[in-house]
Formats: sequence, C-alpha cells, structure tokens
Amino acid sequence: MLRELNRRHELIFISLCAAGCDQRVLKAASEYSRRQVWIPWKEARKGSFAFYAELARNLLSKLPYVIEKYRSPQMTKEIQRLQTELRPELVLCDCLPPAVNFISNGAGNTRTLLSQHNVESVIWKRLYENANGPTRVYFRQQWQRLEAFERDACRRFDGVVGVSAEDCDLMRRQFGLSNVLGDVPTGVDTSFYAPMRAEPKPHSLVFLGSMDWMANIDSVCWFAEAILPLVREKYANAMFTIVGRKPAPRVLQLAQRYPGIRVTGTVDDVRPFLAESQVMVVPLRIGGGTRIKIFEAMAMGIPVVSTRIGAEGLPVTDQADILLADTPEDFARAILDLFSNAQRREQIGRNGLALVRGGYSWERITRIFESYCESVVLNSKEVQ
Repeated sequence: MLRELNRRHELIFISLCAAGCDQRVLKAASEYSRRQVWIPWKEARKGSFAFYAELARNLLSKLPYVIEKYRSPQMTKEIQRLQTELRPELVLCDCLPPAVNFISNGAGNTRTLLSQHNVESVIWKRLYENANGPTRVYFRQQWQRLEAFERDACRRFDGVVGVSAEDCDLMRRQFGLSNVLGDVPTGVDTSFYAPMRAEPKPHSLVFLGSMDWMANIDSVCWFAEAILPLVREKYANAMFTIVGRKPAPRVLQLAQRYPGIRVTGTVDDVRPFLAESQVMVVPLRIGGGTRIKIFEAMAMGIPVVSTRIGAEGLPVTDQADILLADTPEDFARAILDLFSNAQRREQIGRNGLALVRGGYSWERITRIFESYCESVVLNSKEVQ
C-alpha cells in the first residue's frame, strides 16, 4: 500500500531498527518511501535473561509489555523534529504499538491518523480466555492494561481506520470513539500471488504465518494435537507444513513429536509451499483484524479451511469460497471433504480466486485508504 501511495505523494518512512537488521530490508524501504529515518532499537531475544528481566520490570508499569517494549524517546523526538522542519500534511501511525511514541509528541497543526491492524486488546482478551494456570493471571493483567492504553491512544489521533467493519464497530462501542473513519479491506498482490502449474501433493496441508506470534503458535499446536489425528484416521499419510519466520520452540517440537509435520522457518518465497498443498488451514482460536494469508492462498486458487475467528473480518462465504469450522471434529470433516472430492476442491479454489481478483487488489485498496488520509487533511484545512 505504501508503494502505491509513494507514486503520488512524498513519503518519509520512520521506523525502529534493531541491531543486525537485514540490510535487504533497509534497502527495500526505498521502494515505498522517498526518505527513511532509522531509530536504533534493541529487542531482547525471547527466552533470554534480558527478556525475562524486561517482563519482570514490566509488572510495575502501567503499560502492557507489547507496548512498552516499543517505547522510544528518540523516536518521539525525531517525530517532533520532522514535524517542525518539514510541516507534513499528515503523520500516519501504522498499527498500535508505535502509538506509544505519539502520545506526548505535541503534534501541533499536523494531522494524525492511526491505522489499526487489529483491535489489539481483543487478542489479549482471547489469550486470557484460552489460558490456564499462572499464565491466565498474567494475560488478564496484560489485556486490561492494553485495553486502557488502546482506548486512550485511539482518542489522541485525528482519525482512526480499521481493517474491517467489525473492528470499526467494536472500537466505536468499546472505546466510545467518534473519530473512526471506516475500514480499509484486506488486499493482496494478485500479480504475485497467482495460480501455479505445480501439482499439489496428495493429502497435503499448509499453514502460513509468523511463527513467533502467540496466536499462530496456539493455532498450529491445536491443529497438530486435536485435528490432524482425526484427519489421519482416514488418510494416514496426511502431511502438514508450517511456513513462517522465527518458529518458537513449541512449534519446532511439533516436527519432532509427530511424523509428517514439517517446520520450514523463514523461506525466500512462500508460493512454492502453498502451491504444493491441497488445502490451506487457518485454525486460529485467538486473534483480531483480518488474515492476509487467506487472501494470498485464494489468489493462488488454493481452498481454505478456517475457524470463524481465523476468517473474521473477511467478506467470505462458508461453503462457497471457504469452509468454516470451529471444533476439531468439524474442522477435520471439512478437510476430509476436500481431500476426497477433487471437484469440490477445485470449486472452492475457483470461487476464492474470483473473490480476490474481483475487488481486492492493492491498487483498489490503496485508493480507499488514500481517501481517508485526504479526509483528515481536508478537515484540518476547513477548520483553519
């Protein structure tokens, strides 16, 4: 979306930059911005002493850990400096965590817009509801802190956009917001994600996502332990491939505990792994926002089986362009239906492909987002 916007506007990209960041990532930023500003930042490795020390210190903070870890006084100062020197028409905060650096930045006459990828507190509420033991107490604390921060942060921006109508309605109700402009639908690069000629492997399943994110970790573990065994009662050779960066130890252990499970870690191109699979599974029990991975699979003509939470916010229709199931039994039954019926697989795949090609290209989606940006700026000029 930034790449599309950069063709018509002058974009300055400011971001935290962890030590040792891949230089290819830094170079790629020039594709979607005219100028880049990198703020040095250090992230404690999960499971390290520094990580647990940060968690312990956070117990005394009013902020949730997932917000406090991104707090950067240097970024706040840099935002202020750029606003003073360049007087941009709009400052866009992309997703909630960086908003911690906007809270006291004194935006002055510069208009601000927050793009919410999820209602973040909903994710933590679901983590709390699905947790057991001591972690349940911790997740409850983090959820309540995050909800308070999210409510306050959203109110400080001139405008807020979500990724689905459901998220927008929820923010209005839950946070009492009057500055929610509307939703920006999920988009997909239909020229990059397109059907491939590769023949999928029989009885093959794939999951795609960042494997250091708790919702995805819970998802694949639940699938491996509760759903895949039911599938293998009929198809003992069913294979499950987990594709995504930074797989957590729990995810890596799945490949050791269960035959036929493959964990790839980071890959250069996810498309070959999607193309070799008969079905994409999205067994999410925790989450919010929308799932780009579903549209990516659909753009390649691959049928998708998802929980309703997994497909939340997407304009999909059960039994037409996707199969939705929430219990292990129903989820396994949907997979078996596709495995055993090639015509059904092709039909769901074709319908999904038609859905994303019909109205969810990035060019179209960016025009919608651009209109919200312009409305915030124009409203400022009218006030002046």
